[in-house]
This record gives sequence, structure tokens and C-alpha cells, in this order.
Amino acid sequence: MSLLTTIGLMPLIAALIIGFLPKLNDELIKRVAFISTTLIAIASIFLATGFDRSQTGFQFTQSNSWISAFNINYAVGIDGISLVLILLSTILVPIVILATWHESDVGRWGSKVFYILILVLETLMIGVFAATDLFLFYVFFEAMLIPVYFLIGGYGSGEKSAAAVKFLLYSLFGGLLMLASIIGIYVIADNQIGATFDITQLAKLQIDDTTENLLFLGFFIAFAIKAPLVPFHTWLPDAAKSATPGTSVLLLGVLDKVGTYGMIRFCITLFPDASKTFTPYIITLAVISILYGAFMAIGQKEIKGLIAFTSISHFGFITMGIFAMTTQGMSGAALYMVNHGFSTAALFLIAGWMIKRRNSSIISDFGGLQRVTPVMAWMFFIAGMSSLALPGLSSFVSEFLVLVGTYTRYPVAAIIGTLGIVLAALYVLIPVQKTLHGPITPGNENTTDLSLREKLAIAPVVAVIIAMGFYPKPVLDLINPTAEKVVTTAGFTDPAPQVRK
Repeated sequence: MSLLTTIGLMPLIAALIIGFLPKLNDELIKRVAFISTTLIAIASIFLATGFDRSQTGFQFTQSNSWISAFNINYAVGIDGISLVLILLSTILVPIVILATWHESDVGRWGSKVFYILILVLETLMIGVFAATDLFLFYVFFEAMLIPVYFLIGGYGSGEKSAAAVKFLLYSLFGGLLMLASIIGIYVIADNQIGATFDITQLAKLQIDDTTENLLFLGFFIAFAIKAPLVPFHTWLPDAAKSATPGTSVLLLGVLDKVGTYGMIRFCITLFPDASKTFTPYIITLAVISILYGAFMAIGQKEIKGLIAFTSISHFGFITMGIFAMTTQGMSGAALYMVNHGFSTAALFLIAGWMIKRRNSSIISDFGGLQRVTPVMAWMFFIAGMSSLALPGLSSFVSEFLVLVGTYTRYPVAAIIGTLGIVLAALYVLIPVQKTLHGPITPGNENTTDLSLREKLAIAPVVAVIIAMGFYPKPVLDLINPTAEKVVTTAGFTDPAPQVRK
């Protein structure tokens, strides 16, 4: 058993332990969940220390026969991009548990079910980024829907049942399209190299253009729904508004990255020719997402809706970087996934604390918080500036790489996409002005500042945002070799710099 498999099993073991704990002892359940996930995060960091950055292939691999009749294996392994996404997942889970300590108290099924769902979801998140067998990836991809559906429907607020069903239906539709493509590529592999779901072997297949385009679309639409990318995005605002802050962090901070990760791992790697064919159209959709998400965010009156639409804009940047087909764009997109995860986590957690204190999610109800709750106000300001891609904070580096990498091949798209940064100033600075400054809104006079537990939860997130803004090299060193390999495998080379005489 590899260390990677061990880390993937640890949340399930913790969930089993919680299953035997007394149902009414909420405090013990929460402590076991927090300690367990903290140990898992430490184990994943230990995994990263043993990762060889000079290699571009999969490491910590393990392969065991699962369904031998179809040559389906339990096969896992990680490269630089999957490693950083696993680290993002395992680090955010204990932070979410500590930050939202009382989130499960008013849920339908109590704390025990809530934390079992969180832990099962963590195993599935690790598995989906580690799977090197296509069928195994699909199993993890679809299984993630179950705990998220119950977390939204059982512990959310507002139109939570409708939001949970909408999320499930959209995701299932995308999953069915991907399943059809998986069956198609399996049949082709059976005729050429023998039945296999191994993604390194599937990348060697010779597929005619029409078939490859259809298979590509099956995968891409599934990932565009998950990401989400316009016009497949409509489930996200409803889910983000209805879900608890902790669930929203995992949904937007980690699960949505499965979509953009899948574009890199499967769309480009398995279907390089189709990727070239559809790249101009996907770049167009990415630019539309950037601008649409920004304009919609500007008009939001609710803080959760604001964060949701900013994420649609950010996923447009990530998708644009991926399909720019340059090493800078690809590295920037992968780094953006990590940075967006932490900045979105900070925004949702702080927004959750604000909403809980004020019993309202309307932005205009939070005026003057800088005077009443200075620590919470500063944390919200830093998270907002990171979402704005302010130099010195994490998102700036990744957004800069995406735009530079895109400009070298698609200058018009990069220039139009840059307008998203201008609009970001509006959708971030206007809410910051309304919530933190000006006169104190009636009802905010006695609002309490962050507790010690809340400070301990948000501190590592803010620390990562600042550290990654000044020194992203360790993460880029993990990402760059894999990004270069993906671009090269797809048949692209970086455009030569043009020097005017």
C-alpha cells in the first residue's frame, strides 16, 4: 500500500471512528474530526516532502486489479499538479472544521452525520486527483456528488432542497456525457492496444478526427459544468447561497477544481488534436465567463452571491490559461487553482461569520465594521484584495502568468480578459466600502470581533495568501515540469519572443 493510498483511507477510518461515538456528544465528535483531518494534512505535507520535483511522471503509484473482466484497476499516482490540489484539499478541511465549529448544530441529522459526510468527501477529493485509471476517476467524480448533495440539502438554508437537486442534476448530466465518452474510448482501446483504462496507455491511441472531437466534447462539457464555465454555470450561485459557509469553501475551493483539473488531465492529454480544434471556442467561452462573472458580481446585493459570481470570473481565467497552450499559461492556471482555493476559503469563512453575527447576508447591512470588528474587517479586506489580484497577494502571480501566457498566443483574448481585472476593482472595492467603512449601520453597534478559535482558523489561510504572493516558487517548482509536459504532449511549443529592430 502506497503512502498516497494510506492518506486517502485515513478520512474513511476517521469517519468509521466517529460512527461509533455517542450521537449526542457533539464536542467529542468535532474534536475527533478536527484532530483526524489535521493529521491527514500533516501526512499530505510529508508526502510532498518525498516528491521528486525533477520527474514529470506519476509518483507514489499503486495498481491493483479491481474488475479484471474489463481490466479496471485501482490505480493511483500523483504528478506536480495533482499533488498541489491534494495539498489544497487536505489543508482546507481541518481549517473548515475549526472555522465552522457550530455549523452542524442546526442541521437535519446532527453533528455525527455532518462530519462523516465531510470525511467521506475528503477521501473522494483525494481519490479524484490521484486516480490514474479512467474508470476509477469516473467513480470518484460521481461519488463526490452524494456527500455534497446531503451537505447542501441537510445543513444549508433558504432554498436548500432546490439548490441541492439542481446541483445534482447538472452534475449527473455531465457525468453521463463523460461516461459515454469513456465507453467510446474503451472500445477504441480494445481494438488497438487491448482493453484498458490506464490513462498513460489511452494517450497513445490513434483516433479519427470526428470521433476524437465527439469524445472530447463529452469530457469537456462534464468538466465545464463542474468548473463551472458559462453557459454551464447556473447551478453554482444557487448552491453557494444555500450551502453552509464550510460546504461552500469545499465546493468552490476544491470540488470545482476537479473540472479544470480534468481539462488538463484528460481533455488535453487524451485528445490533443481535438483540443487544438476547439481551443479558439473555449478561449472565447473563458473570456465570456471572465466578463459575465464580473458584471454579475458587481450587481449582487448578497455577499454569498457576490463570491459565487467572482468565482465564475476566476474560473474563466483558469480555463483561458489552460487552453492558451503555453507553459506560462498552464503553470499560471494550475497555480490559480490553488490560490483561488485559499482566497475563496477566506472570503466564505469570513462572510459566514459576518452573516451569523448580523443574521443577514445583505451587503448593505454590514456598514462600519472596521470600527466595531477591526480584526474581522482586516481579514475580509485582505481576502478581498487577494480576489482582486493585488500585487503582493497570491492571486496576482497566477493571474499575471495566465495573462502573459495567453497574450503570447491569443493577444486579443488576453487584452479583453484584462478588463476582468478592472471590473474586479468594482466588485471588490464597492462591497469593501459598504461593509467596512462609513457610518455604523444600525444593529452593528454590538457586533463581536473574531473569537480565538476563529482567529486560529483564518490565520493560516491569510498566511498562505501573503506568502504565496511574495514567494510562490516552491509551488511553481512542483507545477512547472508537469505543465511543460502537458503542453509538449499536446503538440504545442511556446511562441518565440518577437524582437522589433
